[in-house]
Amino acid sequence: MSTNPATFAFCPCGQVTLQAVGAPMLSVACYCESCRSAAREFEQAPGAPAVFNRTGGVDYCLYRKDRVTMVRGKELLREHRLTQVTRTRRMVASCCNAPMFLDFTKGHWLTLYRERLPKDSPLPEMAVMTRDFPAGRLGPDSPPIYPTRPAKFMIRLLSSWAAMGFARSRNSP
Repeated sequence: MSTNPATFAFCPCGQVTLQAVGAPMLSVACYCESCRSAAREFEQAPGAPAVFNRTGGVDYCLYRKDRVTMVRGKELLREHRLTQVTRTRRMVASCCNAPMFLDFTKGHWLTLYRERLPKDSPLPEMAVMTRDFPAGRLGPDSPPIYPTRPAKFMIRLLSSWAAMGFARSRNSP
C-alpha cells in the first residue's frame, strides 16, 4: 500500500490530466480580487465550467511543484495572466476552457483548482484574502476566515519548501 497516493486533476472533457502525489499542503477558498476577477473572465468563455464556490470565492488545493506532473494534454494548456507583469500564471485547458491551476512562478507550489480534483478532495480549511470581499457574504458554516494569508498558511508553505531543501522544482507543468 502506497503512503503517497496519487490524485488526478481532469478538465471536464478529459483531454487534460495532471497527477499530484500525496496530500495537498493546504486547501483554501480565496476571495482576493485577482482570483475573483480571473474567475469572472473564465466563466464567460464558451462552454466553461463554473469557477466560483457557492459563497463567491475560488476553492484550491496547493501542492508542491515537485509532486505534480502532466499526464496528458500539455499542448492544450494556455497561459492566462491578469496583467503583463504579474508573476502568477493561470493555466487553462483550451479544449473546454477549464482553469486547471495557478503557478506563482517564483514559488515552489502549484495551486490546483479544487473543482478539477475528485469530489473527496479536502474541503477548504480556511478562507483567505477576505478583505477584498464584501463583508457578511460568508456563511456561518464557512471555514475560519482571514483578511489576508494567516501565519499558518505561510508556515505550511515554508515547511513544505524546507522539506524540498529550499529548492525550486523545475518539474512544473
